[in-house]
Amino acid sequence: MFRKYGLLGVLMIVFAEANFFLKIQPFANLYFPIVWYGYILVIDALVYKLRGNSLISNRINQFLGMIVISSLVWWVFEFLNIITGNWNYVGIEGIRLKNIIGTISFSTVMPAFFETVELIRSVRLFGRKKLHKRHKITKRLLHSMMALGVICFIAPVLLPKFAYPLIWFSFFFILDPINYIHRQPSIVGHLKDRKLATPMSLLLAGIILGFLWEFWNYWAIPKWTYDIPFVGFFKIFEMPVLGYIGYFPFALELYAMYWFARSLFARKEHLLE
Repeated sequence: MFRKYGLLGVLMIVFAEANFFLKIQPFANLYFPIVWYGYILVIDALVYKLRGNSLISNRINQFLGMIVISSLVWWVFEFLNIITGNWNYVGIEGIRLKNIIGTISFSTVMPAFFETVELIRSVRLFGRKKLHKRHKITKRLLHSMMALGVICFIAPVLLPKFAYPLIWFSFFFILDPINYIHRQPSIVGHLKDRKLATPMSLLLAGIILGFLWEFWNYWAIPKWTYDIPFVGFFKIFEMPVLGYIGYFPFALELYAMYWFARSLFARKEHLLE
C-alpha cells in the first residue's frame, strides 16, 4: 500500500518544479524544504510499500531525531566553510529569517539520505555482496583512522586552498572507529563481518542525492555556487564534475556523524531511566 503522504510528497515536488518557472513568492524562496520534504515523503511511502515498514510510519521518533541531528550537522559544515570558502549563497540577501529557513532546509539532509539508503536496501540492489576475506579490527587500525581524521580536519584549516577536500573525510575517520568501539553501526564493522550491502548502498545514495541537490539547486532563486580551487572546470549544473566525487566520502561521513550523535542521545536517555 502506498501511503497517502507519499501523494502529498509528489504534489510538493511537482509544485516546486513548476515554481522554478512561475517564481511565485514566498514559495520560490522556500523551494529547498518544499522539494526535499516532498522527496522524503515520496521515498518513505515507497519504502513502506516495499517493506511494510518505514521511518515515518513505524519509527517516527527516529525520524524526528534525524531532523534535529541533520540541522546541527550541516551548521558544522557551514562553520567550516567560513575557513575553506568553497561555496557561497546567492539570492538570499533579501530573505527575512534566512537562518531559520536555512536550519529548516538543513534538516532535510539526513532524512533524505537515510530514506534513499532504505529504498536501495529495500530493492536489494546489492544483495548479499561480501568482501572476499574477513579483516581483523585492531586498536592500531582504529587509532590510525582517528589520527588520520584529525589530520584531515586540521589540514584544511592551515592550508584551505590545497587541503579543502579533506574536510569530507575528517569526521568519518574520527567518528566511525568511535562508533565501532561503542558498538554502533560503522563501516569499520563491515570489514569484520564482510557485508558490503550497507557501504555500497551509502555510496550510491550519496551520488544520487548529490545529483538531485545540484539539479534542483541549479534552477532556484536562492542557491549556492562553488569556488573550488584547481578543479572548477566542466560544471554539471553549478558543481564542477570532479566535485561529485566528494559525495562518496560525504555519504560515509553522514553515516558516521548520525550514529555518533544518536549514541550520545541514547546514552543520555539511558542515564535518565
